[in-house]
Amino acid sequence: MLMHAHTPLDALENHGEFIARHIGPDTADEAHMLSVIGAASRQALIDAIVPKSIARAQPMVLPPAVTEAEALAELRAVASLNQVKKSFIGQGYYGTLTPGVILRNILENPAWYTAYTPYQAEISQGRMEALVNFQTMIAELTGMAIANASMLDEATAAAEAMTLAKRSVKSKSNTLIVAGDCHPQTIEVVKTRAEPLGIEVIVGFAPKLMEEHDYFAVLAQYPSTSGLVHDMREVVEKAHAKSAAFIVAADLLALTLLTPPGEWGADIVIGNSQRFGVPMGGGGPHAAFMACRDEFKRSMPGRLVGVSVDAHGNPAYRLALQTREQHIRREKATSNICTAQVLLAVIASMYAVYHGPEGLKRIATRVATFTAILADGLGKLGLKVQNPYAFDTLTIETGDRTDEIIGRALAGGANLRRLSPQHVGVSLDETTTREDIAALWSWFAPAGQACPQVSDYAAGIALRLPEGLRRTSAYLTHPVFNTHHSETEMLRYLRRLADKDLALDRSMIPLGSCTMKLNATSEMIPITWPEFAAVHPFAPADQLKGYALLNEQLTGWLCQATGYAGISLQPNAGSQGEYAGLLAIRGWHQSRGEGHRKVCLIPESAHGTNPASAQMVGMQVLVVKCDANGSVDLDDLKAKCEQHAKDLACIMITYPSTYGVFEPRVKELCAMVHQYGGRVYVDGANMNALVGVAAPGQFGGDVSHLNLHKTFCIPHGGGGPGVGPVCVVEDLVPFLPGHATAGQVREGGVGAVSAAPLGNAAVLPISWMYVRMMGADGLKQATETAILSANYVAAKLSDHYDIHYSGGIAGVKGGGVAHECILDLRPLKETSGISAEDVAKRLIDYGFHAPTLSFPVAGTLMVEPTESEPLVELDRFCHAMISIREEIRKVESGAWPKEDNPLKNAPHTSQSLLKAEWPHAYTREEAAYPVAELRQYKYWSPVGRVDNVYGDRNLFCSCVPMSAFAE
Repeated sequence: MLMHAHTPLDALENHGEFIARHIGPDTADEAHMLSVIGAASRQALIDAIVPKSIARAQPMVLPPAVTEAEALAELRAVASLNQVKKSFIGQGYYGTLTPGVILRNILENPAWYTAYTPYQAEISQGRMEALVNFQTMIAELTGMAIANASMLDEATAAAEAMTLAKRSVKSKSNTLIVAGDCHPQTIEVVKTRAEPLGIEVIVGFAPKLMEEHDYFAVLAQYPSTSGLVHDMREVVEKAHAKSAAFIVAADLLALTLLTPPGEWGADIVIGNSQRFGVPMGGGGPHAAFMACRDEFKRSMPGRLVGVSVDAHGNPAYRLALQTREQHIRREKATSNICTAQVLLAVIASMYAVYHGPEGLKRIATRVATFTAILADGLGKLGLKVQNPYAFDTLTIETGDRTDEIIGRALAGGANLRRLSPQHVGVSLDETTTREDIAALWSWFAPAGQACPQVSDYAAGIALRLPEGLRRTSAYLTHPVFNTHHSETEMLRYLRRLADKDLALDRSMIPLGSCTMKLNATSEMIPITWPEFAAVHPFAPADQLKGYALLNEQLTGWLCQATGYAGISLQPNAGSQGEYAGLLAIRGWHQSRGEGHRKVCLIPESAHGTNPASAQMVGMQVLVVKCDANGSVDLDDLKAKCEQHAKDLACIMITYPSTYGVFEPRVKELCAMVHQYGGRVYVDGANMNALVGVAAPGQFGGDVSHLNLHKTFCIPHGGGGPGVGPVCVVEDLVPFLPGHATAGQVREGGVGAVSAAPLGNAAVLPISWMYVRMMGADGLKQATETAILSANYVAAKLSDHYDIHYSGGIAGVKGGGVAHECILDLRPLKETSGISAEDVAKRLIDYGFHAPTLSFPVAGTLMVEPTESEPLVELDRFCHAMISIREEIRKVESGAWPKEDNPLKNAPHTSQSLLKAEWPHAYTREEAAYPVAELRQYKYWSPVGRVDNVYGDRNLFCSCVPMSAFAE
């Protein structure tokens, strides 16, 4: 059809194009969904569900939505303000070469980055195998007994090691000794974490401090931040003689050449795997690590992937021991960490798989050789290198020439590290070339002095590593690290692992409270741009103007979305955002002379990280009851406020509640807590139900954290990375995190909570792109559609399952929920013996990841469809759940035995279906193809149901011997 000759120009614009791409249901779908629910319009549904008392009076003020191409062009201009210079800064961040096969097939592959945390083991075997590779790599390189599946960053890993040591050793001291030549950002974060716990941190020359003080642990760097390679055997023995732990922050690449800490007595080893193929990215995300003695393993924070067996006796991976510890132990949890850096740990592990032990040693030897050549040449130029031993870093005495040398390097396109007015640091890495060495000599050379030639060292040079600390032990001997060295082998290995898993690129992941929404390709593109990926977090500020503008714009937009006055993007996970927010509340009370206010009220429905975070800032947790509708019991709240009026610090609530309902009296709740001198923390886990509709900073919240990896589209990455910005009202802005190492000091504020000043800076462009392409109208429409979709699912399933908690709204089928609904399977357990876990596992046979299992209520499934899922996928999920209900009826009627039916035996593997004998009361077809469309596309679980108890009783957390798979 020809367009009218006078079509208005506005009609040709497509600025709303991305909104339609992001939001699954179209106008016709929406009309159908509303008819099923029984609502006249989307707005009528929102008006019925969202309390009028909290509805926004004014819309968000955001730039109008633009197309994907326009947003990318605009962000490219922002990125261009960053200056990409050759970095010799070191300090824990290094240039690295990401193998193309890993870049394209992991970092840029939605099969890896859209996967969820592996809580459902059977559909996470691929990423868990990659994580076991990571754990094995860390344990063997560090020489320790066991390692976890990654930490948030090196500095917070050091802080976690501090508390692990405190609860694991016999020493009763409250003092931690930190060697002064640890990375400064590590020292800063450890101090931040120690102060609320009453731990004294003493920094200086460790051997001398160990003679002068009692202490429970020592933290040292190996090699040190200035490049020194210490022999620590004697000080380790002294620490052990005082029943104290010795913690080592180690460099993984250096450990291919240096004797690992585990071989000279270290108790805990932490560090960063960034230089194993992960770009610097302005500070993150990177997979930190923690390894420890075997005796400490059951207290180790973070995630641990273990090996168990499935229902058929085959090896199978699962999360072990600490899984969701916070939700079980709450304020008694040993850590508040609820996420990790899975995607980055996978990249680092595959870097080791691809290069193998010999490849890693070759890279390390090249770095160490260049370091020795650089040092020798500097000596010939008359400069003194302070550290006689070095792996990759030299400290050079520069006297009054420091500014001159740094300036010459800058003019030559490189950054050196100013260690003091008279000392400059230079760190080399995998990307260092002969030309770089020649350039460094030229910058350091006194005027008129001829420089050495790199070719003079063609015959080689002795490494500057101490003879007594040269590694002799083998590492990475498992076949996985010695097989996939061609790109063909590596490509197929990565594909095999990805094929074992369920991610958003295959099907809907209907996880309540976790918001698995579209991570659009256009949002992902900028993270690998060199202007974002190749810059050092401690480069001079004038080189980071792009990140500064990104920070300014994104925090401004998020303030509009939340109604708060100030935001810090530094926290690199939601748990860290919680922690930073509680530190802000604590700091505010202390500034008013009310540091005794330490009572934190938390509803019994709250996320488990809430009480764990409160404990970490030294608060006393008191639980507030919930009523029969899932709302906070305001009578109980008032009684506790009155009882603890003098000591009340705050309340932590989640809104909409963890039960998936909008509590109608939330403003009254906030006012009550304020009346008694407390502050209100609104957990932002469920912001996907609020953006554009209501703002916590406007209805009474004082602090919130956001999960950018939920509401604002940063992918979950198989369990990380995340970003957890902390948002505060005006009078709490001075108490947001600072970062003295980066020159960002807040008067009276708290210290750094992450190693880098912008935390996981490299993934912030994802959320920037999302907001820029959606605009205020698009974000509001997304929220409303998320609520619409949840109510559609509730309406479709309410005839088959009990909806546990709803708004009880007349005329709305399903009762009216927020953006998620809880299906109560407990009555079915009584009538059929089928549990919520059985349904979760059976959903795998239908090609779905299960909804959130037994949280926040045991025996239930919590479903969150998000706004991104199209109607056809919502219907496919509902059809699967209804079909499963029919299967349960067969068990209830006796047609299928209670202990031998497709639900109890799920998931069914292709191998189990091909066995000659089929002893079950149902057919193979009923097991494999419960609905017709599965014949067209079928996901096959690689393993049967995993035995959790066996895995914990027989804890094994490194690569499985090949013989175990032989049968």
